[in-house]
Amino acid sequence: MIVLIAPEKDILNEVVILQQLFQEGLQCYHLRKPHKSLEEHIQYISLIDEEYHNRIVVHYFHELVNDYDLKGIHFQEQKRRDALENGNRYFNGLNMIGKTISSSFHEPEELANNGFEFDYNLLSPVFSSISKEGYEGRGFNVNHIDKTIIGMGGINVDTIAETIALGFKGIGVLGGVWNTEDPLKSFKSIKRCHNEHMTR
Repeated sequence: MIVLIAPEKDILNEVVILQQLFQEGLQCYHLRKPHKSLEEHIQYISLIDEEYHNRIVVHYFHELVNDYDLKGIHFQEQKRRDALENGNRYFNGLNMIGKTISSSFHEPEELANNGFEFDYNLLSPVFSSISKEGYEGRGFNVNHIDKTIIGMGGINVDTIAETIALGFKGIGVLGGVWNTEDPLKSFKSIKRCHNEHMTR
């Protein structure tokens, strides 16, 4: 499984590139735009062909699942703690039928001990981040945790093999695609490398 995270700040021709990535087989795009309002989220999603809406996971404004055929919703660490410690009431009013629910973690044991059954979990930083300066990798080994865990932080073609060996069921990418000269070419290389290692 490959999860592509949106660049925090918009980049030139971002939606055009994103459509090309979808055409190349991107199945899971995390729309993480902390500085965008609800209205700006709506504008962004509206620029994307409807046939790809079901590959988009929103980090903010989870109510967008009621208006668009989205893939699912994601909880950042603090939002998860705030929203889910009081049971499932958070989901009242959200049309979650057939949608994914995922969350971010930064400590493997907190992930292992979390009682909510997420469809998949993002754990970072596995390696030193490409997109965030000073975000040092911690080389987490998650072979002992029986959950679907996606490794994030410093993921590119050079680190995919080690990520899979550490027990991750997939990879989360941000800088390894968006911070390169040719995001489409980078994604193709990452996808090819990921598929090779996942089938071994």
